[in-house]
Amino acid sequence: MNNLQYGKSLCVIPARGGSKRIPRKNIIDFLGKPLIAYSIESALNSGIFDDVIISSDDEEIIKIALKYGAQAPFVRKKELSDDYASSTAVIQDAIATLEKQGKIYENVCCLYATAPLIDEFILQKAFKQFKQEECKFLFSACEFEYPIQRGFYLDKQNKVYMFDETNHDKRSQDFLKAYHDGGAFYFGKKEAWLEEDFIFKPHSKAFLLPRNKICDIDTFEDLEFAKMLYLTKNI
Repeated sequence: MNNLQYGKSLCVIPARGGSKRIPRKNIIDFLGKPLIAYSIESALNSGIFDDVIISSDDEEIIKIALKYGAQAPFVRKKELSDDYASSTAVIQDAIATLEKQGKIYENVCCLYATAPLIDEFILQKAFKQFKQEECKFLFSACEFEYPIQRGFYLDKQNKVYMFDETNHDKRSQDFLKAYHDGGAFYFGKKEAWLEEDFIFKPHSKAFLLPRNKICDIDTFEDLEFAKMLYLTKNI
């Protein structure tokens, strides 16, 4: 349980049932357990949350989440369960719904159901940084492996176009380091979730993770890669 000085803390794990590229992705088998089980167990084992809930429209996902210790105080609205519903809207709905039930939280973390590489120790360190830095949001991030300033795109004929040709001959060490969203978790003040619709601004800070802790699971290839990373995480 977190220190009362910082108010009550909630973990929301969004997990809709209509994933397309990997059907039933949130509960697909991942080394012997449903994928969502890893996020639930990490959140519970971290000891930093007063409550760990699932936001889902799917009966089977809710049943599995309950089995692994999460709470399901409501069923997510259908209009927040399609491909266009943002995570921010889902968190806002969870906050509002729980407040109607008399449950008030100061800090709210959105933890994705597809983040098996994020263990309880990472969550503990991130929450500590979130409290110390007094930012509106703190989220997982990772440095780009290659200078994005040298990036290029392809047209329909597979022809190459640099975004900025003037960067071609510059040294890699002369470029500003660039980072990307880790796609794993987002700590935020309740008021920030309700007022802000865009996290990636100076009012937010990043919790940097090594590349072996980041894997956006969108395809079956991603899923197999995440398994490899998980199996080698302690090597």
